[in-house]
Amino acid sequence: MRFEELLDQVGGFGPFQLWNVALLALPRVLLPMNFLLPIFLAAVPAHRCALPGAPANFSHQDAWLEAHLPREPDGTLSSCLYFNHSQALPNTTLWGAGQSPGQLEGEPSTMPCPQGWEYDRSEFSSTIATEWDLVCEQKGLNKATSTFFFAGVLVGAVAFGYLSDRFGRRRLLLVAYVSSLVLGLVSAASVNYIMFVITRTLTGTALAGFTIIVMPLELEWLDVEHRTVAGVLSSTFWTGGVTLLALVGYLIRDWRWLLLAVTLPCVPGILSLWWVPESARWLLTQGRVEEAHRYLLRCARINGRPVGEDSLSQEALSKVAAREQVVRRPSYLDLFRTPRLRHISLCCMVMWFGVNFSYYGLSLDVSGLGLNVYQTQLLFGAVEVPSKLLVYLSVRYAGRRLTQAGMLLGAALTFGARLLVTLEMGSWRTALAVMGKGFCEAAFTTAYLFTSELYPTVLRQTGMGLTALVGRLGGSLAPLAALLDGVWLSLPMLTYGGIALLAACTALLLPETKQAQLPETIQDVERSALSRLQEEEMPMKQIQN
Repeated sequence: MRFEELLDQVGGFGPFQLWNVALLALPRVLLPMNFLLPIFLAAVPAHRCALPGAPANFSHQDAWLEAHLPREPDGTLSSCLYFNHSQALPNTTLWGAGQSPGQLEGEPSTMPCPQGWEYDRSEFSSTIATEWDLVCEQKGLNKATSTFFFAGVLVGAVAFGYLSDRFGRRRLLLVAYVSSLVLGLVSAASVNYIMFVITRTLTGTALAGFTIIVMPLELEWLDVEHRTVAGVLSSTFWTGGVTLLALVGYLIRDWRWLLLAVTLPCVPGILSLWWVPESARWLLTQGRVEEAHRYLLRCARINGRPVGEDSLSQEALSKVAAREQVVRRPSYLDLFRTPRLRHISLCCMVMWFGVNFSYYGLSLDVSGLGLNVYQTQLLFGAVEVPSKLLVYLSVRYAGRRLTQAGMLLGAALTFGARLLVTLEMGSWRTALAVMGKGFCEAAFTTAYLFTSELYPTVLRQTGMGLTALVGRLGGSLAPLAALLDGVWLSLPMLTYGGIALLAACTALLLPETKQAQLPETIQDVERSALSRLQEEEMPMKQIQN
C-alpha cells in the first residue's frame, strides 16, 4: 500500500485540506509584503542639495535654484551637485538666446552637496534613503539593502530545507514565525544603516522558512487530482499580499511604522500553528506511525470519511512506513547521487534563478512607467489575478513543463519588446511592463507547483531548499543588475530578458508531472524515469519489427 491509497480513504481533498490551505494563507500574504517592501521602504523621493537660504517649498524653487544648481543633460536640475559660486540669473538683456551664464567664461565649477540634501516629503514622510542620505554617491547602498535581504533568504532556504526534512515541517514553521517577528521588530528600531542591513538580512533568513515549508506542507495532504487547483488557489494569497502592500504603503508613509505593519501579523500566525497539521507523509518516512495515525484519523473525521479499523490500523500504517521509511538522514548530496535526481536538480537550479531574477528585476523597478509608485504597485498586483487563471488552465491542459517554459518565454519577449519602445511612448512602456509582470508571476506560480512534484517526499524540502537558494541568488542580483544602466541604458533589460529565455529553454528539459503521483523515495524517481524511457523506446521497437 502507498500513501496515496491511504489518502483516498481519509479524503484527498475536502474540508480538512481547505482548512489547511486557509491556515497557511498568512505566510503567503506576508512574503510579498516583505520581499517587495523596498519599493516603499527604500524609495528615493525628489531631492536637491541643502543650501542656506533655499526656499522651503519644493514647488517654489525654480528662480532661486537656477542660480545655484546645474542642470542635467535631460534639462532637470541636478540632485547631487551645486555651483561653487551662485550664477547670475539669465535674462534677455544680459544673455543671448540659448546661452547660459556659464557659457561666456567657460562652464562654472560644481561640487557635491556638502550639507546633505533636502527631500520632497509630499509622497513619503520618511524612507531609509531620506533617513541616512542613501542618494547620489551612496545610492548603491540603497540598492544593496535588497541584495543583502535576498542573500539572507538564500541562506535561510538552505537551512530550512534541510532542517524541515529532518525535524518536521510544522516545528520549523514555528521557528520561522517567531524569528521573523523578533527580527522585524528590531529592524524597525534600527539606529543606523549597518544595524538595519544586518537585521533585514537575518529577517530574510527567517522568512525563507515560509517559502520552503508552506507549499510542500499543503501538497503532501492533497491527492493528485486536486494539487493543481489547490496550488493555484493558495498562490492567490501572494497576489493579495502584493495588492495589500500598495494599500498599506499608501496609508503609512513612514518606513518604521510600515515595517511594523508588515511584521506584527506574525503574532496571529504563531497562534494559528496550533491547528496546522504535520505532514503525515513525512511522519511515515520517519517511522513515526502513531503520530501519522492520529493526523490521518483527524483528516478522515473532518472530511466525513468513515474508515475501517483494518485499513487505517497502526499495523497497516507500519507496512506503509516500512516501505517509505528513510534509511538515513537526507543530505543535499542526495540530490546529485543518482542520474535522474541530478538532472532534475541542475535544471531546476537554472529555472529558479531565471524566474527570480526576472520577477524581482521587474517588480522592484517601478520607475519610468508614467504612474506613481502606489498606482504601479496596485496595477502589478491586479495583473496577477488573470495570470493565476492562465496558470490554472494551462497546467491542467498543457502540463507543467510547457506552462513553465511558455511563461518564461513570454516574460523574455516583453523585456525584449521594451527595448524597442522609446521613453516618449509611455502607455506602451506601461502595458509591456504589466504584461511582463503577469508572465513573471505565472512562471513563479508554476515553478512552486512543478518543483514540489518533481522531488520525492524524503528530499522534497531539501530539493526546494536548494532551488530556492539559487532562486534567491537571482533575486539578490536583480537589484544590482539595474545599476548596469550606467554602462549602457538598455543593458539591464537585455540581461533580464536573456536570463528568462535561458530558463525557458532549461524548463523544457524537465520531466512532465501532470497527473503523476508524488514520488515518495529516490527509487520512485529513478523508476519513473526508467519507465518513461521504456515507453519512448516501445514505438521504435515496433517500427523496427
